[in-house]
Amino acid sequence: MSVTRSDVEIALARVTLPDGRDLMAHDLVRALRIEGDVVHFVIEAPNADVARQMGPLRDAAEKVVSEIAGVAKVQAALTAHGPAAKPPSLKIGGHPKPQDGPTKPKGVARVVAIGSGKGGVGKSTVSANLAVALARAGRKVGLLDADIYGPSQPRMMGVSKRPASPDGKTIIPLQAHGVTMMSIGLMMEEGKAIVWRGPMLMGALQQMLGQVEWGELDVLLVDLPPGTGDVQLTLCTKTELTGAIVVSTPQDVALIDARKALDMFKTLKTPVLGLIENMSLFVCPDCGAQHQIFGHGGVAAEADALNLPLLGSLPIDLETRLAGDGGTPIAAGDGPMAEAYARIAQDLIERGVA
Repeated sequence: MSVTRSDVEIALARVTLPDGRDLMAHDLVRALRIEGDVVHFVIEAPNADVARQMGPLRDAAEKVVSEIAGVAKVQAALTAHGPAAKPPSLKIGGHPKPQDGPTKPKGVARVVAIGSGKGGVGKSTVSANLAVALARAGRKVGLLDADIYGPSQPRMMGVSKRPASPDGKTIIPLQAHGVTMMSIGLMMEEGKAIVWRGPMLMGALQQMLGQVEWGELDVLLVDLPPGTGDVQLTLCTKTELTGAIVVSTPQDVALIDARKALDMFKTLKTPVLGLIENMSLFVCPDCGAQHQIFGHGGVAAEADALNLPLLGSLPIDLETRLAGDGGTPIAAGDGPMAEAYARIAQDLIERGVA
Protein backbone atom coordinates (compact mmCIF):
# COMPACT_ATOMS: atom_id res chain seq x y z
CA MET A 1 0.00 0.00 0.00
CA SER A 2 1.52 3.29 -1.07
CA VAL A 3 1.65 6.21 1.34
CA THR A 4 -0.08 9.42 0.21
CA ARG A 5 0.46 13.03 1.17
CA SER A 6 -3.05 13.06 2.62
CA ASP A 7 -2.20 10.14 4.93
CA VAL A 8 0.77 12.07 6.32
CA GLU A 9 -1.13 15.32 6.74
CA ILE A 10 -3.95 13.56 8.60
CA ALA A 11 -1.41 11.97 10.94
CA LEU A 12 0.37 15.27 11.58
CA ALA A 13 -2.97 16.90 12.38
CA ARG A 14 -3.07 14.63 15.46
CA VAL A 15 -0.03 16.40 16.94
CA THR A 16 -1.25 19.31 19.04
CA LEU A 17 0.51 22.33 20.48
CA PRO A 18 -0.14 23.81 23.96
CA ASP A 19 -2.86 26.09 22.58
CA GLY A 20 -4.86 23.07 21.43
CA ARG A 21 -4.33 23.63 17.70
CA ASP A 22 -2.42 21.07 15.66
CA LEU A 23 0.71 21.23 13.49
CA MET A 24 -1.23 21.56 10.25
CA ALA A 25 -3.55 24.24 11.61
CA HIS A 26 -0.50 26.28 12.64
CA ASP A 27 0.98 25.78 9.13
CA LEU A 28 4.33 24.66 10.55
CA VAL A 29 5.02 21.78 8.16
CA ARG A 30 7.30 22.45 5.19
CA ALA A 31 8.98 20.46 2.39
CA LEU A 32 6.79 17.38 2.83
CA ARG A 33 7.76 14.69 0.36
CA ILE A 34 7.37 10.93 0.07
CA GLU A 35 10.01 8.74 -1.55
CA GLY A 36 8.70 5.19 -1.62
CA ASP A 37 8.29 4.17 2.00
CA VAL A 38 10.34 7.08 3.39
CA VAL A 39 8.64 10.31 4.50
CA HIS A 40 10.54 13.60 4.80
CA PHE A 41 9.27 16.87 6.25
CA VAL A 42 10.43 19.98 8.07
CA ILE A 43 8.80 21.64 11.07
CA GLU A 44 9.48 25.37 10.89
CA ALA A 45 9.29 27.28 14.17
CA PRO A 46 8.60 31.03 14.15
CA ASN A 47 12.00 31.77 15.71
CA ALA A 48 15.10 30.10 17.13
CA ASP A 49 13.94 30.36 20.75
CA VAL A 50 10.73 28.48 20.02
CA ALA A 51 12.60 25.92 17.92
CA ARG A 52 14.77 24.99 20.87
CA GLN A 53 11.65 24.00 22.80
CA MET A 54 10.05 21.97 19.99
CA GLY A 55 12.17 18.83 20.13
CA PRO A 56 9.39 16.77 21.79
CA LEU A 57 6.93 18.05 19.18
CA ARG A 58 9.17 16.83 16.36
CA ASP A 59 9.55 13.45 18.08
CA ALA A 60 5.77 13.16 18.37
CA ALA A 61 5.35 14.04 14.70
CA GLU A 62 7.86 11.38 13.67
CA LYS A 63 6.05 8.81 15.83
CA VAL A 64 2.57 9.37 14.40
CA VAL A 65 3.85 9.31 10.82
CA SER A 66 5.89 6.14 11.43
CA GLU A 67 2.66 4.41 12.53
CA ILE A 68 1.11 4.87 9.06
CA ALA A 69 0.86 1.58 7.18
CA GLY A 70 3.55 1.38 4.54
CA VAL A 71 5.95 3.87 6.17
CA ALA A 72 9.37 2.37 6.89
CA LYS A 73 11.28 5.49 7.85
CA VAL A 74 10.56 9.08 8.84
CA GLN A 75 13.03 11.94 8.55
CA ALA A 76 11.83 15.10 10.28
CA ALA A 77 13.92 18.23 10.65
CA LEU A 78 13.34 21.18 12.95
CA THR A 79 14.24 24.65 11.78
CA ALA A 80 13.47 28.27 12.60
CA HIS A 81 12.06 30.95 10.35
CA GLY A 82 14.45 33.83 10.93
CA PRO A 83 13.75 37.52 10.34
CA ALA A 84 13.43 38.60 6.73
CA ALA A 85 16.71 39.51 5.12
CA LYS A 86 17.33 43.19 4.72
CA PRO A 87 17.00 44.08 1.03
CA PRO A 88 20.36 45.04 -0.44
CA SER A 89 20.77 48.73 -1.03
CA LEU A 90 23.23 48.23 -3.87
CA LYS A 91 22.09 48.84 -7.42
CA ILE A 92 22.07 45.81 -9.69
CA GLY A 93 23.22 46.33 -13.27
CA GLY A 94 24.95 49.37 -14.69
CA HIS A 95 28.14 49.70 -16.65
CA PRO A 96 30.90 47.23 -15.75
CA LYS A 97 33.98 48.41 -13.90
CA PRO A 98 37.40 48.18 -15.57
CA GLN A 99 39.47 45.06 -14.87
CA ASP A 100 43.18 44.51 -15.37
CA GLY A 101 42.50 41.01 -16.67
CA PRO A 102 40.47 37.84 -16.09
CA THR A 103 39.78 37.09 -12.42
CA LYS A 104 38.07 34.45 -10.30
CA PRO A 105 35.76 34.98 -7.34
CA LYS A 106 37.68 34.81 -4.08
CA GLY A 107 37.74 31.29 -2.63
CA VAL A 108 36.48 29.60 -5.81
CA ALA A 109 38.84 26.94 -7.19
CA ARG A 110 37.19 26.37 -10.59
CA VAL A 111 34.56 28.11 -12.70
CA VAL A 112 32.68 26.03 -15.28
CA ALA A 113 30.23 27.57 -17.74
CA ILE A 114 27.24 25.58 -18.97
CA GLY A 115 25.97 26.87 -22.29
CA SER A 116 23.83 26.06 -25.29
CA GLY A 117 23.39 27.52 -28.72
CA LYS A 118 19.63 27.90 -28.34
CA GLY A 119 16.95 27.95 -25.69
CA GLY A 120 14.67 25.07 -24.79
CA VAL A 121 17.28 22.32 -24.70
CA GLY A 122 17.20 21.93 -20.90
CA LYS A 123 20.45 23.71 -20.08
CA SER A 124 19.14 25.18 -16.82
CA THR A 125 17.70 21.83 -15.75
CA VAL A 126 21.05 20.19 -16.41
CA SER A 127 22.86 22.97 -14.52
CA ALA A 128 20.67 22.65 -11.41
CA ASN A 129 20.82 18.87 -11.29
CA LEU A 130 24.54 18.72 -11.99
CA ALA A 131 25.17 21.19 -9.15
CA VAL A 132 23.13 19.05 -6.75
CA ALA A 133 24.80 15.83 -7.96
CA LEU A 134 28.26 17.33 -7.39
CA ALA A 135 27.22 18.46 -3.91
CA ARG A 136 25.97 14.97 -3.09
CA ALA A 137 29.34 13.64 -4.26
CA GLY A 138 31.01 15.73 -1.56
CA ARG A 139 32.06 18.78 -3.55
CA LYS A 140 31.54 22.37 -2.38
CA VAL A 141 29.43 23.74 -5.21
CA GLY A 142 28.12 27.12 -6.25
CA LEU A 143 25.49 27.81 -8.92
CA LEU A 144 25.25 31.19 -10.62
CA ASP A 145 22.16 31.81 -12.75
CA ALA A 146 23.56 34.14 -15.42
CA ASP A 147 20.47 33.92 -17.63
CA ILE A 148 19.61 37.55 -16.95
CA TYR A 149 16.47 37.77 -19.09
CA GLY A 150 15.06 34.38 -18.12
CA PRO A 151 16.33 33.33 -14.68
CA SER A 152 14.87 29.95 -13.74
CA GLN A 153 17.17 28.64 -11.01
CA PRO A 154 15.19 30.15 -8.10
CA ARG A 155 12.18 28.02 -9.08
CA MET A 156 14.23 24.91 -9.85
CA MET A 157 16.23 25.14 -6.63
CA GLY A 158 13.20 26.05 -4.52
CA VAL A 159 14.40 29.40 -3.19
CA SER A 160 12.61 32.74 -3.20
CA LYS A 161 14.13 34.84 -0.42
CA ARG A 162 15.95 38.01 -1.35
CA PRO A 163 19.69 37.79 -0.64
CA ALA A 164 21.00 40.11 2.05
CA SER A 165 23.55 42.86 1.55
CA PRO A 166 24.81 43.89 4.99
CA ASP A 167 26.96 46.76 3.73
CA GLY A 168 25.41 47.68 0.39
CA LYS A 169 28.41 46.21 -1.41
CA THR A 170 28.62 42.49 -0.73
CA ILE A 171 25.77 40.06 -1.46
CA ILE A 172 25.11 36.99 0.71
CA PRO A 173 24.01 34.08 -1.51
CA LEU A 174 21.37 31.51 -0.58
CA GLN A 175 21.73 27.80 0.14
CA ALA A 176 19.60 25.04 -1.36
CA HIS A 177 20.13 21.26 -1.56
CA GLY A 178 23.75 21.64 -0.48
CA VAL A 179 24.46 24.24 -3.18
CA THR A 180 25.39 27.91 -2.74
CA MET A 181 23.32 29.75 -5.33
CA MET A 182 22.70 33.20 -6.71
CA SER A 183 20.40 34.51 -9.43
CA ILE A 184 19.39 37.89 -10.76
CA GLY A 185 15.85 36.55 -10.35
CA LEU A 186 16.27 36.80 -6.57
CA MET A 187 17.15 40.49 -6.81
CA MET A 188 14.19 41.63 -8.90
CA GLU A 189 10.47 41.83 -8.31
CA GLU A 190 8.83 38.56 -9.32
CA GLY A 191 7.27 38.74 -12.77
CA LYS A 192 9.01 41.98 -13.67
CA ALA A 193 10.79 41.99 -17.02
CA ILE A 194 14.45 42.98 -17.14
CA VAL A 195 14.83 45.45 -20.00
CA TRP A 196 18.55 46.14 -20.15
CA ARG A 197 21.09 46.93 -22.82
CA GLY A 198 24.37 45.04 -23.10
CA PRO A 199 26.45 47.15 -20.68
CA MET A 200 23.94 46.62 -17.87
CA LEU A 201 24.00 42.86 -18.46
CA MET A 202 27.77 42.92 -18.29
CA GLY A 203 27.71 45.00 -15.10
CA ALA A 204 25.21 42.68 -13.42
CA LEU A 205 27.29 39.61 -14.25
CA GLN A 206 30.40 41.31 -12.91
CA GLN A 207 28.56 42.08 -9.67
CA MET A 208 27.29 38.53 -9.21
CA LEU A 209 30.76 37.15 -9.71
CA GLY A 210 32.74 39.72 -7.73
CA GLN A 211 30.39 41.02 -5.02
CA VAL A 212 28.75 37.76 -3.96
CA GLU A 213 30.35 36.12 -0.91
CA TRP A 214 30.71 32.67 -2.48
CA GLY A 215 32.92 31.28 0.28
CA GLU A 216 35.24 28.34 -0.34
CA LEU A 217 34.03 26.40 -3.38
CA ASP A 218 35.51 23.51 -5.34
CA VAL A 219 33.54 24.60 -8.39
CA LEU A 220 31.15 27.36 -9.44
CA LEU A 221 28.75 26.38 -12.23
CA VAL A 222 27.53 29.28 -14.34
CA ASP A 223 24.19 28.71 -16.08
CA LEU A 224 24.54 30.86 -19.20
CA PRO A 225 21.70 32.27 -21.29
CA PRO A 226 21.21 30.69 -24.71
CA GLY A 227 23.12 32.07 -27.65
CA THR A 228 26.46 33.82 -28.07
CA GLY A 229 25.90 37.32 -26.71
CA ASP A 230 27.14 39.85 -24.17
CA VAL A 231 26.95 37.61 -21.10
CA GLN A 232 29.00 34.85 -22.73
CA LEU A 233 31.54 37.35 -24.03
CA THR A 234 31.88 38.99 -20.61
CA LEU A 235 32.24 35.72 -18.74
CA CYS A 236 34.83 34.26 -21.11
CA THR A 237 36.98 37.38 -21.27
CA LYS A 238 36.68 38.67 -17.69
CA THR A 239 36.74 35.39 -15.73
CA GLU A 240 39.37 32.67 -15.37
CA LEU A 241 37.24 29.84 -16.67
CA THR A 242 38.21 26.21 -16.17
CA GLY A 243 36.12 25.41 -19.21
CA ALA A 244 32.62 25.05 -20.62
CA ILE A 245 30.04 22.31 -21.06
CA VAL A 246 27.66 22.51 -24.02
CA VAL A 247 24.14 21.07 -23.75
CA SER A 248 22.07 20.21 -26.82
CA THR A 249 19.27 17.95 -27.95
CA PRO A 250 20.10 15.55 -30.80
CA GLN A 251 17.79 17.48 -33.13
CA ASP A 252 19.51 18.89 -36.24
CA VAL A 253 18.20 22.41 -35.60
CA ALA A 254 19.58 22.37 -32.05
CA LEU A 255 22.93 21.01 -33.23
CA ILE A 256 23.30 23.86 -35.72
CA ASP A 257 23.14 26.33 -32.84
CA ALA A 258 25.24 24.13 -30.55
CA ARG A 259 28.04 24.26 -33.13
CA LYS A 260 27.88 28.06 -32.94
CA ALA A 261 28.30 27.88 -29.16
CA LEU A 262 31.25 25.53 -29.61
CA ASP A 263 32.79 27.91 -32.13
CA MET A 264 32.25 30.82 -29.75
CA PHE A 265 34.12 29.09 -26.94
CA LYS A 266 36.91 28.22 -29.38
CA THR A 267 37.13 31.84 -30.53
CA LEU A 268 37.25 33.05 -26.92
CA LYS A 269 39.91 30.44 -26.07
CA THR A 270 37.68 28.70 -23.52
CA PRO A 271 38.28 24.93 -23.30
CA VAL A 272 35.19 22.80 -23.94
CA LEU A 273 35.10 20.09 -21.29
CA GLY A 274 32.48 18.01 -23.04
CA LEU A 275 28.95 17.77 -24.43
CA ILE A 276 25.71 16.55 -22.87
CA GLU A 277 22.89 15.18 -25.02
CA ASN A 278 19.60 16.09 -23.35
CA MET A 279 16.15 14.76 -24.33
CA SER A 280 18.00 11.89 -25.98
CA LEU A 281 14.96 9.64 -26.04
CA PHE A 282 11.60 9.07 -24.37
CA VAL A 283 10.79 5.85 -22.54
CA CYS A 284 7.06 5.17 -22.35
CA PRO A 285 6.16 4.65 -18.68
CA ASP A 286 3.31 2.30 -19.62
CA CYS A 287 4.93 -0.08 -22.11
CA GLY A 288 8.64 0.66 -21.83
CA ALA A 289 8.98 1.41 -25.55
CA GLN A 290 11.67 3.94 -26.52
CA HIS A 291 10.82 6.85 -28.80
CA GLN A 292 13.47 9.10 -30.34
CA ILE A 293 11.38 12.26 -30.42
CA PHE A 294 14.26 14.59 -31.28
CA GLY A 295 16.39 11.98 -32.98
CA HIS A 296 19.14 10.17 -31.14
CA GLY A 297 22.92 10.19 -31.04
CA GLY A 298 23.44 13.50 -32.84
CA VAL A 299 25.37 15.03 -29.96
CA ALA A 300 27.44 11.86 -29.53
CA ALA A 301 28.39 12.00 -33.20
CA GLU A 302 29.30 15.68 -32.87
CA ALA A 303 31.45 14.99 -29.81
CA ASP A 304 33.21 12.17 -31.65
CA ALA A 305 33.84 14.38 -34.70
CA LEU A 306 35.36 17.10 -32.51
CA ASN A 307 37.27 14.64 -30.30
CA LEU A 308 35.39 15.89 -27.24
CA PRO A 309 33.99 13.80 -24.37
CA LEU A 310 30.29 12.94 -24.39
CA LEU A 311 29.58 13.47 -20.70
CA GLY A 312 26.13 11.92 -20.76
CA SER A 313 22.90 11.23 -22.63
CA LEU A 314 19.77 12.13 -20.67
CA PRO A 315 16.23 11.06 -21.65
CA ILE A 316 13.08 13.15 -21.61
CA ASP A 317 11.64 12.46 -18.19
CA LEU A 318 8.39 13.66 -16.64
CA GLU A 319 9.67 13.33 -13.09
CA THR A 320 12.63 15.58 -13.91
CA ARG A 321 10.26 18.30 -15.06
CA LEU A 322 7.96 17.90 -12.06
CA ALA A 323 10.91 17.96 -9.67
CA GLY A 324 12.28 21.14 -11.22
CA ASP A 325 8.91 22.87 -11.09
CA GLY A 326 8.56 21.76 -7.48
CA GLY A 327 11.91 23.20 -6.39
CA THR A 328 13.68 19.92 -5.63
CA PRO A 329 15.94 18.81 -8.51
CA ILE A 330 15.62 15.14 -9.43
CA ALA A 331 19.32 14.66 -8.60
CA ALA A 332 18.50 15.33 -4.94
CA GLY A 333 16.60 12.04 -4.72
CA ASP A 334 17.08 8.47 -5.87
CA GLY A 335 16.29 6.66 -9.10
CA PRO A 336 17.63 6.33 -12.65
CA MET A 337 17.79 10.08 -13.40
CA ALA A 338 19.57 10.86 -10.13
CA GLU A 339 22.04 8.09 -10.94
CA ALA A 340 22.59 9.50 -14.45
CA TYR A 341 23.50 12.91 -13.05
CA ALA A 342 25.68 11.27 -10.40
CA ARG A 343 27.66 9.53 -13.15
CA ILE A 344 28.24 12.81 -14.98
CA ALA A 345 29.29 14.47 -11.73
CA GLN A 346 31.72 11.66 -10.91
CA ASP A 347 33.19 11.85 -14.40
CA LEU A 348 33.85 15.59 -13.99
CA ILE A 349 35.42 15.00 -10.58
CA GLU A 350 37.71 12.28 -11.98
CA ARG A 351 38.74 14.61 -14.79
CA GLY A 352 39.74 17.19 -12.18
CA VAL A 353 37.39 19.89 -13.43
CA ALA A 354 34.83 19.87 -10.62
